[in-house]
Amino acid sequence: MFGAFKRLWGRSQPQHPTSGSRHIRLEQMPSALYAIGDVHGCLAELQELERQIIADGIRFEGPKLLIMLGDYVDRGPEAAGVIDHLLAPPPPGFERICLQGNHEVMAAEFIERPHRWAQWFELGGLETLKSYGLPTAQVPAMGTRRLEQMLRAYIPEEHLDFLNSRPWTVSLPGWLFVHAGVKPGVSLEDQSPSDLHWIREEFLGANNAYPDRVVHGHTPTSAPEVTPGRIGLDTGAFATGVLSAVRITPDGSTSFLQTA
Repeated sequence: MFGAFKRLWGRSQPQHPTSGSRHIRLEQMPSALYAIGDVHGCLAELQELERQIIADGIRFEGPKLLIMLGDYVDRGPEAAGVIDHLLAPPPPGFERICLQGNHEVMAAEFIERPHRWAQWFELGGLETLKSYGLPTAQVPAMGTRRLEQMLRAYIPEEHLDFLNSRPWTVSLPGWLFVHAGVKPGVSLEDQSPSDLHWIREEFLGANNAYPDRVVHGHTPTSAPEVTPGRIGLDTGAFATGVLSAVRITPDGSTSFLQTA
């Protein structure tokens, strides 16, 4: 994967980054780049939006890129199906990069170190466990050993690896893609993972918080939020049915696609 991108753009990081190599830098823009906001278990909406993107992308010759902004699990009904979908090959003519969101972090932490009560349950974690077939009504009362056995039996190892191994950012000339945002005044290399996954007010309230324009999810809005310094793409798909994407071309032009 990314063979064409490595040849054309000099991709500088491995596909499955370690904790010390979570920032991907691409040296050239593709013919068209599409970024998709928070999916949260909404498989049907993701598939519909991908159909729109495929149809839209026909007009662009050359390599095209899909960047997923994180939060594939929790709240919606089909987290397991979303991960299966993202582990499969991308649409023909596209490459795909899936960033890590705060919900992937919470899910992986629980799966690796389960306990009877977890804040994650209140943030959509039970819906994720249900999507794997676990008896969620019983989960909060299970002992740790039983939980560990159930999680190993129901959740594929490749799904846990997916949750853990996502990169944190993608940089291209003039653009930065990240789940939540960035801490103003801090270089990318010095950003804390917590801020990249969780930040809100300090980033959202800043003018031009980062030298490049930032495309992010994490903070839901009724429509894509566009400012000179950033584009927010979380439109609350699990509650609204509206999953949003932005198309960016090498000249900096943007256009939005959404599910109904």
